[in-house]
Amino acid sequence: MVSNRIFIGAGVLIVAISSFLWFSGSAGSSSVDYNADVKPILNKHCMGCHGGVKKAGDVSFLFEHEMLEPGKSGKIPVVRGDAHASEMIRRILSDDPDEKMPKNGTPLNDDEVDILTKWIDEGAKWETHWSYKQVEKPEVPSLNGFSNLFGLLNTGDKKWATNEIDHFVLDKLKDKGLKVSPEADRATLIRRVSLDLTGLPPTEKQVADFVNDKSENAYEKVVDRLLKSPGYGERWTSMWMDLARYADTKGYESDGGRTMWRYRDYVVKSFNQDKPFDKFTIEQLAGDLLETDKDGFPLEENMIATGYHRNTMTNNEGGTDDEEFRTAAQIDRVNTTWEVWQGTTFACIQCHSHPYDPIPHEDYYKYMAFFNNTRDEDVWDEWPKMRFYKGEDSARVERVKSWIRETKPEQLPEVTQFMKVMEPKINAHNFIKGDQSTVLLISYYGVKNNGNARIAQVDLSNADNVVMNIATKAENAVLSLHLDKLDGPVISEIKVPARDSVIIAPIAKTMGKHDVFLSLKSPKSPDEWVRITWMSFQKALPGNDKPEYQQIVADYATLLTHQAESMPVIWEGKGDFARKTNVFVRGNWMVKGAEVQPNVPKLLAPMPKDAPKDRVGLAKWIVSRDNALTSRVIVNRFWEQLFGKGIVETVEDFGSQGAEPTHPELLDWLAVKLMEEDKWSIKKMLKTIVMSSTYRQSSKTDENKLEKDPYNIWISRGPRVRLSAEQVRDQALACSGLISDKMYGPGVMPPQPDKIWQSPYSGEKWTLSEGEDRYRRGVYTYWKRTAPYPSMVTFDAPSREFCQSRRILTNTPLQALVTLNDPVFLEAAENLAKKMQKRGKTPEQQLKEGYRMLTFQPIEQKNLNVLVKVYNQALDAYKKKPVEADSMLVYGKERTPELAALTISANVMLNLDNVITKE
Repeated sequence: MVSNRIFIGAGVLIVAISSFLWFSGSAGSSSVDYNADVKPILNKHCMGCHGGVKKAGDVSFLFEHEMLEPGKSGKIPVVRGDAHASEMIRRILSDDPDEKMPKNGTPLNDDEVDILTKWIDEGAKWETHWSYKQVEKPEVPSLNGFSNLFGLLNTGDKKWATNEIDHFVLDKLKDKGLKVSPEADRATLIRRVSLDLTGLPPTEKQVADFVNDKSENAYEKVVDRLLKSPGYGERWTSMWMDLARYADTKGYESDGGRTMWRYRDYVVKSFNQDKPFDKFTIEQLAGDLLETDKDGFPLEENMIATGYHRNTMTNNEGGTDDEEFRTAAQIDRVNTTWEVWQGTTFACIQCHSHPYDPIPHEDYYKYMAFFNNTRDEDVWDEWPKMRFYKGEDSARVERVKSWIRETKPEQLPEVTQFMKVMEPKINAHNFIKGDQSTVLLISYYGVKNNGNARIAQVDLSNADNVVMNIATKAENAVLSLHLDKLDGPVISEIKVPARDSVIIAPIAKTMGKHDVFLSLKSPKSPDEWVRITWMSFQKALPGNDKPEYQQIVADYATLLTHQAESMPVIWEGKGDFARKTNVFVRGNWMVKGAEVQPNVPKLLAPMPKDAPKDRVGLAKWIVSRDNALTSRVIVNRFWEQLFGKGIVETVEDFGSQGAEPTHPELLDWLAVKLMEEDKWSIKKMLKTIVMSSTYRQSSKTDENKLEKDPYNIWISRGPRVRLSAEQVRDQALACSGLISDKMYGPGVMPPQPDKIWQSPYSGEKWTLSEGEDRYRRGVYTYWKRTAPYPSMVTFDAPSREFCQSRRILTNTPLQALVTLNDPVFLEAAENLAKKMQKRGKTPEQQLKEGYRMLTFQPIEQKNLNVLVKVYNQALDAYKKKPVEADSMLVYGKERTPELAALTISANVMLNLDNVITKE
């Protein structure tokens, strides 16, 4: 035994001495790191004049080849291996004010000059920025060391660590001279993980059960239960709604209503089903191009998913150019896709090559080409929309489909498509207006007697009918369609019905593409407008030799005429409806440059050669194993939600101007695990994080940690973060017993202060929801972009006019005014006070119970004394003026000074820092 101990001790000593010699031998031999040392200097001092925006003197340091090419002077900026022959160094060291660089800028300091000089002398090695390198799984740091006899003893850090996350965190903490914190007490821990995973606090019973559960896997059982909770999907949908810029209105100046709630429900269901994130991505970006049902139409769920990119705004203001705002929507889709999945400031490249990352200007438009064929055109009624038929119309749909299935099944996909999304069609705002013509209701074509218009280059080869949405009050109006010119052959003559309807009229059989001219004769009502919304040239329905045919055609027309529930979706334009994509010179949509084809930036891995150059290929490339960014960005998003700060703090920017990762190896380990081991399961990823000892640490700190790690970026303690806007409200409702667990459906309108909405055009009003809809979770609150729910905006929720990756938390007096005065919080306080009354006989007992119901912690005596003082002052005031108690207690039947005073106290507690904070 003694000899064994001597042998082990000697081995430990040899390893320790070897480690010391290895480290000392390697010291001082490091070369200059381009990303860590050189790139920040170039970005700070050089790129403003020699980057993507400007190339002063024909010199640029954005791309590797550019810095090696002669500038306007004929001299080479960087000569590899020879700093003194490099024009860059000569200019930096020059005393001539006309030559010295940076021109009119802050000179480089000696350390910066030394770094650049050494870098060039070492060969000026160029490196790709860390985030654009393919992600590889790093080795997990070992916790074996001298203190635990190199792993022989399960003590110290080795005992503390629960999973691999802790190994990476401990490795950093050692470097920083920091130690971990003990695990949070059980009540704090279950409140933290409940709020993080479901957005709701635990119930008192759930807290008691966890505190009393002495089994080894007690915490894991809590986590598993929370991941299965319906509230889990609602909590993470709140995050995703910011990224998807979800709203129930169209945006811009008039900001009219829009039916998009089915998309929100799709997201809730997807999170609750733990739909793999790669599938979740592909459905949202390309659901209309995925597999079809038996009728040849894309799956309904996938179509709803495409609402992600129909959350772009539509401008209904009169006089706006529809093509300009269609283009604005495309630009938003490109920028949002890059920010959400790639964490890159791609918007910079709209006008010029990226100033700080090697992405050329034309790559922006190659990427835009993936989205440019979508059929939306900034029209008032927001086509294309997915229609949801009900009742008799649903029966009509089935009759039409059955008819075609029996007579000509190969025509079923196109007919089903038109019934479901009414595409392809020509929107009337594209008509070239002639005499007696105008625009009605922003997007529609209006024509009077003797008026005319031209529809350019319509392919009539397979068309038997013209289907159009037309409306007028004129009697006996006749619309004629002419071929090639206004007095050309008439291919159809249509009697316009004196009502808003969809009509189907035959046209003469014609081959090829032609301009179609329309002319109107309305002598009986010459001043009455005829409005055309859209027009479609189609094959006739099959089976015209059968007696039931006319009824089927009538069913088809009736379906298209009736208003059905619908939501905007993405639909791809093909053939004649496909668009060319050009570079916008300097980002100006009116100045077209070279035509480009769909492709991804060369900075990242190329699309597979066999991948289709459409949104399906793009979406699959985004979530491919070779994509350097997506898994890193997504892991970082969820980490930021749990810890209040991402491993990369700039969640929206992984480029060279973004923050460096605090734990790069941990980020890559989690990213690879998400793709390879977890198969893109968000629930598995979240479980790994919340099960770690790192996450479970107490948030309490000391002077040493505050000095060395004031912002907790090295995670030497648990997260302490203010609750999100939705959580602040939902917690108040939950703890007071008011919250509803009703899920899905149209947005609701809970109480809010009067006169928030000003809708001068539509006259829309905030109509207070009734019953349990008043108390539903914040994720279901109706969201108007120009007047978002005020209490949530005060707690940093965005307007959702554009994608927002993170909410920058603020701390303002307005937040206290919300929790003290907003009608939702006043009702919650009154209900909480009623619960408190039942829990104690004296005010002290009641206040103790109220505090415990909110925090699951005992209240300190000094804090209780403050609350008792608040209670007594309020009670005295209400006893003197009982009528004021009546004005305070407006939500229940009881009207006593005692309940009013307790309500005031409950209201104060709902405003406490540790109530609206996750500890």
